[in-house]
Amino acid sequence: MAKHLLEVKGLKKYFKVGRNQILHAVDDVSFNIEQGKTLGLVGESGCGKTTVGRTIIRLYDADGGQVLFNGRDVHQLNRKEYKEFTRSMQMIFQDPYASLDPRKTVGAIVGEGLKIHKLCETRQEYTERIYELLETVGLSREHASRFPHEFSGGQRQRVGIARALAVNPKFIVCDEAISALDVSIQAQVINLLVELQEKLKLTYLFIAHDLNMVRHISDDTAVMYLGKVVEKAETSELFETPKHPYTIGLLAAAPEADPDFEQSRAKTLMSGEVASPINPEPICRFAGRCPYARPKCKQNEPELMDVGNNHYVACYKVQEGW
Repeated sequence: MAKHLLEVKGLKKYFKVGRNQILHAVDDVSFNIEQGKTLGLVGESGCGKTTVGRTIIRLYDADGGQVLFNGRDVHQLNRKEYKEFTRSMQMIFQDPYASLDPRKTVGAIVGEGLKIHKLCETRQEYTERIYELLETVGLSREHASRFPHEFSGGQRQRVGIARALAVNPKFIVCDEAISALDVSIQAQVINLLVELQEKLKLTYLFIAHDLNMVRHISDDTAVMYLGKVVEKAETSELFETPKHPYTIGLLAAAPEADPDFEQSRAKTLMSGEVASPINPEPICRFAGRCPYARPKCKQNEPELMDVGNNHYVACYKVQEGW
């Protein structure tokens, strides 16, 4: 059997936003990622994707559930163990303009992890490692002495990738790593991530709302809605035979490059307003927008169940064959 490098079990992250008001940003999310594979996590803005990534890497403390990395619970590690753990798991942030310290040179930014974990014995080894990392992501050693404001968005994101690679991680959370970039640059960064994965045997959690990019890079895909995973399957399976009404609507809303296909395909429009994630009721959170909703959907919350071929769906209509 393939080894699961990361196992997320019933993960919860809540935020107090007012008196007796709790925002359920991540509410009982579970998935596994095999070593060397990529899981794409998609959904509308505000559905909890980024919070999942930040809670996995422990930038946020979990309010419930487990994050098992190589069998160890990330949120149970002590300070010394957590420092060592950060060598194995890194994050590429969404905004390449805000995630780099403008007061530091690119060399200092990329080399920070090398210093923290004492991975180089001499100054020369430290400098050569920085040059090697920059060249790995398509930059040159001359760039090491420059500051972030001297680079384009795509170049800054390459610096962010080099920083993540500096400590030789096994797992990387790519948090909307291309969404702030020009379309012409996005494909370059995606191809770089694919090349690095093959070369360094990396495992990714790829968080995005661009479905075409997710389809290109991911082995498996999970769809989130209001803090819940509503569908997950192998990427080809999910894109070719989506089952949850939300996933179907999400895919229908994605633009297609072929104008003839775009004009001929069936349109599935989602109506209604997104429900509030504050103190949500234990019912199907998509029920208010779903054209197939029945009274049962507004009385009980469907569980994520395997409906065949490792295709998991949280929907009574699919599970019961309405």
